[in-house]
Amino acid sequence: MPSALVFFTELADAPSKAQRELLTLAASIGEPTVAVASEVSQATAEQLASYGVAKLLVAPANHASFLEHSLSVLEAAVKQSAADVVLVANDNFNREVAARIAVRVEGSIVTDAINVSADLVVTKDELAGSYSAQAQATGGVLFVTLKPNSIEDAPQSAAAEVSINELAAETSAAEKVRIVGTEGKVVSDRPKLTEARVVVAGGRGVNGDFGAVEQLADALGGAVGASRAATDAGWISHDAQIGQTGVTVSPQVFISAGISGAIQQKAGMQTSKCIIAINKDVDAPVFEIADFGIVGDLAKVLPQAAEEIRRRQA
Repeated sequence: MPSALVFFTELADAPSKAQRELLTLAASIGEPTVAVASEVSQATAEQLASYGVAKLLVAPANHASFLEHSLSVLEAAVKQSAADVVLVANDNFNREVAARIAVRVEGSIVTDAINVSADLVVTKDELAGSYSAQAQATGGVLFVTLKPNSIEDAPQSAAAEVSINELAAETSAAEKVRIVGTEGKVVSDRPKLTEARVVVAGGRGVNGDFGAVEQLADALGGAVGASRAATDAGWISHDAQIGQTGVTVSPQVFISAGISGAIQQKAGMQTSKCIIAINKDVDAPVFEIADFGIVGDLAKVLPQAAEEIRRRQA
């Protein structure tokens, strides 16, 4: 049975939805080990145990840059755990960390995965979800980045007993970057964009006003996204940008409002389970991939939808 290592750059008081999906996948492969590049409380460790985690490797942050620390922690964890497969998040930072360590240990890497079988066959989407492919490494440690909302979160029936071990991770002697200050991001009640089951995204058609988009997202308990045109115009933070040069999302429901659906934007959302498009232009490319389309003014459609959803919830 192959051994699986799950790597987290940090772990809050409770694992996030995407982190729980990684743990669920690891448990389906074999008894998982978890490595974290930060401190982990005993209560959090006990939550990991409910996913079959028997060993936890912890390396609290030091004076090194966050990237260098994460690299050193993952490399040390791979060597200590002797894992056959390493599972990490699919965001830009973790993809870079996994790729660099895969090169260092002469391993293999598959990104944008949606599943990994017990015999380490990786399933992933290709060409923005146009088709799926399966890949298998021919040698070395396999590194896999898993797209959120690909695995159903499923704790084990019986919790394991977790052994917590401090991981000795040394940064390069050539390290020249040190953290001199940090600033926390504004906390939002909305789910993280890359992990949300529902995403409502606005584009050039919102004409600078994301109010209707935010109201519908809040009514659905979803996240707010945007096209590059909207973020470049300064209407919303670049953190919300979805597409080839932004983040990739794969929610259960993706609502596109006032977005034309150019190929660059499709690349970031085409694997969504259900796509609903709202646009005044009947010839907008987004209607080609939408499961449901509404030709109309988003300023009228979105408030009506939000009001009806709130009425039914009441």
